[in-house]
Amino acid sequence: MNAKNLAHLCLISFALCCLSACSKPNPEAEAVKIVMVAHPTQNQQQSHSFAGEVVAKQQTALAFRVGGQITERYVDVGDRVKVGQVLAKLDVQDAVLHLNAARAQLEQAQSAHKIAELEYKRFSQLLPEHAVSRSQFDGVKNQYQAAIAQLKQAQANLSVAQNQTQYNQLIATKNGVVTERNIEIGQVIAAGQPAYQIAMDGDREVIIGVSEQMIQQIKPQQQAWISMWSAPEQRYAAYVREIAPAADQTRTFMVKVALKEQASIQLGQSARVFFQTEQQPSLKVPLPSVSAVDNKAYVWVLKADHTLQRLWVTPLEYQRDGVLIQSRLTPQQWVVIGGVHLLREGQKIRPIDHENRPVTISKHP
Repeated sequence: MNAKNLAHLCLISFALCCLSACSKPNPEAEAVKIVMVAHPTQNQQQSHSFAGEVVAKQQTALAFRVGGQITERYVDVGDRVKVGQVLAKLDVQDAVLHLNAARAQLEQAQSAHKIAELEYKRFSQLLPEHAVSRSQFDGVKNQYQAAIAQLKQAQANLSVAQNQTQYNQLIATKNGVVTERNIEIGQVIAAGQPAYQIAMDGDREVIIGVSEQMIQQIKPQQQAWISMWSAPEQRYAAYVREIAPAADQTRTFMVKVALKEQASIQLGQSARVFFQTEQQPSLKVPLPSVSAVDNKAYVWVLKADHTLQRLWVTPLEYQRDGVLIQSRLTPQQWVVIGGVHLLREGQKIRPIDHENRPVTISKHP
């Protein structure tokens, strides 16, 4: 190889080395991800509200005490009823037959009792004169006592039969409004089968459903306020009367909130119940800020050098516009708003706010 070729080879090798050096990535020149951040806000909410329905504080189901066929029905849903008012009637033919049979049994028992009583008195007079034996007297005495028992039984059966003729009428026991009807004319019902549901006059209350997260903050006798959807400007003082011990199928707990005073509100009206609950110190962050690993929630916090730090948090309540959390987070810190699952610990970012302005953090002294 001559000197000219050697010089060319050296030039080519030098050029390749330069190209190779230029192709190596520079860590500082890597593109930094742009991430939107925001300050958490302090929870300013002082009260919670729940939608509910106005119901009567006391409701009762009325039913016939005997079975039979419905022949008359006098009231319907929405009708007002008073104490002693007849609501429906059953066919009385069978009851009348039972009553006649009970009367006949009573007459038979009375005749048997009269005969047994006369026989007993006669043997009582003959016993001291030794005209009858002791065993004969005891037999007559037992027959007399049995006749007395049969007479009492017949009298009781007659009373039951008389009552059953009266039980063929369903009578209102309280003043109120019919909220439900379960019978029709011609229908055959059994004894105790509910015929009407009556909402009694008097106190009214609102039934609401409370979630699992909030039920611990509501206590019996806790103060509350109620407003109607039709008149939201007017509020009524109320209190928590009853809390269901277990959740229903919707995973909510039924809470009954009673009015403290009588109010001119109608059954079935839509209402809203307001509570002032004991709030834990908490902050609110946007919904996309919270993620989780192994069922442990966290947010990404921006450090002074524009790197990310994972901060574990405890969610208190999920709301429409954010999540109430409890943690070491302060309102002065910045948290990442979206795409939190694509970030990593210590990653450097370019933070911007809602108006696409760069965010800078002054280092702590």
